[in-house]
Amino acid sequence: MNRDESSTSVRTPTRGRSTAARQHTLREYNLALVSQAIFDATTPRSRADIAGTTGLTRATVSVLVDQLIEARLVRELPPATPLRAGRPAVPLTPAERTVVGLGLEVNVDYLGGTVLDLTGQVVAQEVVPGDLHGSDPAEVLGRLGALARRLVEEVESQDMQVAGARLALPGLVDARAGRLQVAPNLGWSSFLPVPLLGLPERLPVEIANEANLAGLAQLVAPVPPGEGEPRAPLPGPDGAAPPVPSSFLYVSGEVGIGSAIVIDRELFLGNRGWSGEIGHVVVDPHGPRCLCGATGCLEQYAGKDAMLRAAGIPLDAPVERFLDALEEGTPSALDAASSAGTALGRALANFVNLIDIETVLLGGIYTDLLPHLREALTTELTTRVLASPWTELDLRPALVAGHAAMIGGARTVLRDVVAAPSAWTTSD
Repeated sequence: MNRDESSTSVRTPTRGRSTAARQHTLREYNLALVSQAIFDATTPRSRADIAGTTGLTRATVSVLVDQLIEARLVRELPPATPLRAGRPAVPLTPAERTVVGLGLEVNVDYLGGTVLDLTGQVVAQEVVPGDLHGSDPAEVLGRLGALARRLVEEVESQDMQVAGARLALPGLVDARAGRLQVAPNLGWSSFLPVPLLGLPERLPVEIANEANLAGLAQLVAPVPPGEGEPRAPLPGPDGAAPPVPSSFLYVSGEVGIGSAIVIDRELFLGNRGWSGEIGHVVVDPHGPRCLCGATGCLEQYAGKDAMLRAAGIPLDAPVERFLDALEEGTPSALDAASSAGTALGRALANFVNLIDIETVLLGGIYTDLLPHLREALTTELTTRVLASPWTELDLRPALVAGHAAMIGGARTVLRDVVAAPSAWTTSD
């Protein structure tokens, strides 16, 4: 049965307002169906392709596609050369530089924002480094709000419309209440971050854990401005194979260590959205005290500060200095990397045994450090993962390493646009 407005209005002969409401709801559903079919595709689809995929009539698809084009969510490409007699198909693709999403982040040593368009291009970005340990949240978020306003003004001056923003924070986040519960490495706890940004009410802002957003960013890499053809940032399960498996554990190494559990391309968040705190897995209960208040947490062995300290490198030095020391074979740096890899391997082994994951993506500073960590990691995983004799864990560098939480935040905003495009159309 075709899922279009005309067939449903005949089959549901209710009257007046109820009929209009049902037809309106069905239009929204069908519009979202067509939108998702366009954005899910790894190669551009025509109206006929979408009709065949969705089960809608060609006439219905044509009307809905026209609405998406008018809303500047979709654009038409030049007609394809026909393989047989008939009208050439007109491919459809996400619109460039029209509706955009804003990803914001506060981390321990930087704050920043990234604007992404529907094709996956980074259209604007600003990152400000700084030591934010023990900082004043009102002051830091006020600065981030000013940065966000600059980015919004920049893209709006180019006729782009910002659909919303996601704020990534390194800690336990109650997204439903908009509350940061605790961010140990920042020294922040128990407050509502969004009002401190001072952004206009017309810009909806939600908060999320930075590692979770960074994990979502791994599903498709963004396209830097001017580098290659734009790609849809939102491939779905009916598209071609994604660049990473549909299920994986993402681990981000910075001063703190966070992770995201992605199952079938969706985050596993747990009951309160607090899953993935791998940085506070106990490596040694008699180890050094962590900023969270416990002792022997993974962050105290494999976090950035821990590795620099063990290597005898100042904590305010860039991680590249640690990498240079490793390349030069400096003994203290090699020992620090070996200890970090061992601790990280033990923590990962626990996760793998618990959730039976086959792929681990290492992001943040771990992306570049992986060659120096791999031997110790592999030793621990082989020893401690029960299934290791029958399957090999796939350890990979993250697809998106730098500021991945901003990319993931912007992409999450755009996923909401694609899933509910009726909010952007003018049709009744």
